[in-house]
Amino acid sequence: MVLSDAAALIRSKNAGPFLLTFDIIFTDPEQYWRVQRAHVLGPAQFADLYGCRSEDVRFFECPNALAFKFTIPRPRVQGSFGDPDLHGCQQYAPLMDLPIPIG
Repeated sequence: MVLSDAAALIRSKNAGPFLLTFDIIFTDPEQYWRVQRAHVLGPAQFADLYGCRSEDVRFFECPNALAFKFTIPRPRVQGSFGDPDLHGCQQYAPLMDLPIPIG
């Protein structure tokens, strides 16, 4: 199973010109808790996936909303020369294929 099979919504967006934020939202509590228990989402794993320092990752588990949220510094300031994604809305793609152990 991969994260996109378990989550109802995986998205990214700007959180101002210097930060990107990621939301992983579930509609099925069982799937949320499966991912949470698998420990595949956390600052260290997210930093590895996005090539940043784990101490720069802000990580929030939101069980009441069945969601995880991450915020990281943008690799480039929004709109600066070479910024490939002005709105930050395409940065979620590496999360889609994140393996989730079954069991």
